[in-house]
Amino acid sequence: MWIVAIAWMYVALMMALAEATSPQGSILGAVITLVFYGMAPTALVMYLMGTPGRRRARRQAEAAAHAQHLATNASAPEPAADSAQADASGLAAGAPVASVGKETGGV
Repeated sequence: MWIVAIAWMYVALMMALAEATSPQGSILGAVITLVFYGMAPTALVMYLMGTPGRRRARRQAEAAAHAQHLATNASAPEPAADSAQADASGLAAGAPVASVGKETGGV
């Protein structure tokens, strides 16, 4: 992949050099040629071609962080189940809430 990028930058550099030294050319045209024919497409292709590697590295980092999280939590004692907790939501069970439109308690 690198050889293609280097070769394309060489071609773009030669195009820019030809633009700069041409009697009808200009330095501004050479810079624009170098940027828009050389650097921008090469950067885009290199970024897109590197996506699988970045994704793989991110997954490995997440797996390592998860493994470390499991290792640190494995040594900690498991908290005792509290009878005040109705479910795994972490909220204590309280008084039931009346449905909308229903009054609790009579007058």
